[in-house]
Amino acid sequence: MKSVLLRNAIALGALALIPATTAALAEAEGNSYAALDEFMDVFQKVRSDYVEKVDDETLIKGAISGMLASLDPHSSFLDTNDFANLRTQTEGSYGGLGLSVTMEDSAVKVIAPTEDTPAFRAGIKAGDYITHLDGELIYGGTLDEAVQKMRGKPGTPIKLTIVRPGRDKPIEVTLVREIIDIKPVKWQVKDNIGVIKIISFSNQTGADVKSAINSINKSLGRRPVGYVLDLRSNPGGLLDEAVSVSDVFLERGEIVSQRGRQKGDIERYYAKSGDDTQGAPVIVLVDNGSASASEIVAGALQDQHRGLVMGERSFGKGSVQTLLPLSATTALRLTTARYYTPSGRSVQEGGIKPDIRVPQISDPDYKTRPKFRESDLRRHLINEIKANDPTLEEDAKEDPRFAMTTEELKKKGIDDFQLWYATQTIGRLATTPVPAAKTAGTKGAAKKVASR
Repeated sequence: MKSVLLRNAIALGALALIPATTAALAEAEGNSYAALDEFMDVFQKVRSDYVEKVDDETLIKGAISGMLASLDPHSSFLDTNDFANLRTQTEGSYGGLGLSVTMEDSAVKVIAPTEDTPAFRAGIKAGDYITHLDGELIYGGTLDEAVQKMRGKPGTPIKLTIVRPGRDKPIEVTLVREIIDIKPVKWQVKDNIGVIKIISFSNQTGADVKSAINSINKSLGRRPVGYVLDLRSNPGGLLDEAVSVSDVFLERGEIVSQRGRQKGDIERYYAKSGDDTQGAPVIVLVDNGSASASEIVAGALQDQHRGLVMGERSFGKGSVQTLLPLSATTALRLTTARYYTPSGRSVQEGGIKPDIRVPQISDPDYKTRPKFRESDLRRHLINEIKANDPTLEEDAKEDPRFAMTTEELKKKGIDDFQLWYATQTIGRLATTPVPAAKTAGTKGAAKKVASR
C-alpha cells in the first residue's frame, strides 16, 4: 500500500507539471509515466531483494542526488547537515580545515584552500587530490562523507594523504582542526599602494571592502597611489556581494547580467553612482582558483576599463545557483542561470583571461602542477561559444620576461611574485589617466542569489 501511494503521488506530480494539450505533450507524458514505473520497479526490487535491509529514506535521497548529479557539478540536494553547513559558510564561520573541494571521478579534489586556515598553512594547493584521511582510503565515497570526516572538534588532529600531479610520491600532512572564522576581507599597505585581499564573498563582503578602503586612507593619511584587488584562490560566494564589491570601484554602468532558460529571462545589475576610490588605478589579481563571484568582479572591472586584470586565467564558472528551500532544514541548490560580463561574455569554461599574464614563479610547483578549472569537471555546462579557443593553451607557455628562479626571488626578498609585479605596475599606472567606463546604465539593486 505504501509503495502504491508513493507511485500515485509521483504520477500526480508529473500530471500537474505536464499539461496534455497536444499530441506531442501527451506522448511525453506517457513516456514520463513509463519511466516512473521503471523507477518504482527498481525501487521495489532493491527494497525486497538487496542483501541488507535499506530504509526508504536512504533510497529516495540517493535517487534525488543521482538525478541532480546528472545535470551539472553544482546542482545538489542539501540535507539537514548540508543545508546547515552552507548557511554557516555564507555567514563566514564554520568548523574544519579551510578547504573548498569537489568530487572528480570518485576522488576528492581541492578547488582552493582558504587563506589563514590549517589547509593553507600546510601548503595544500588547488588541484591536489585527497586520497586518505587518517590512513583510511576515501576514494569511491561521497563528497559529503569526506567533508564530514575532515570536520570535527577544534584542536583534534587529522592526517591527510595528498597526491599532487607532477610529484612522484604522495604528501602526508597532519592538520589540527580549527573553528574557521573567515574574515572575508583583509588589507595592507605596500609601497603606498592599498592591497585588498578578498577571501570569500560572504555576508557583508562589499561593506568590508568599503571599510578597508577607508582604513587604508587613514593609515596613510591620504589616498594611496592605487589599489590591488587580490581575488586569487577565491572560490566565490554570493552574487549580491560580487555586485556590491564591483560597485565600490565603478561610477556607473552594468556589472553583470544573468540569463535563465527562457530567452526573455534576463536580469541585469548596475553600479550606483560613486566610485569609492575616486578613479585611482586598480589591478585585479586572479588565478585558476578564482571562481564564480570573483570572476564577476574581475569581468566587470575589465569590461568597464576600470581595472587591469593580472595573473592567470580564472576558473571558468559562469553559472548561477539558486537556493530553493524544500523544508525548514533541507533545500535544493539548482543551477538556474548563466551570468555574463557587461560586454556579453560568458566566462563558463574559458574563464577570465588576464590583460597581463603573470605566472606565480615564486611557487616552486607552478611549472609541474596542472591547472584545474571548470572545464575539467564532468558534466560541466558547455559555453554557448565553444571554449576551444587556442588561447586556453597559452597557460602552459613560457614567458621569457618571467625567467627568474625561486632562489633568485628569495635573494630579492620576493615571496609573492604576482603581488610584487602588481604593485610595481601600479606605480607606473599611477601617472596614467584611467579611461572612463564606456557603458552607462540605470541604477538598480542587486537580488541576493547564491552563486557558489
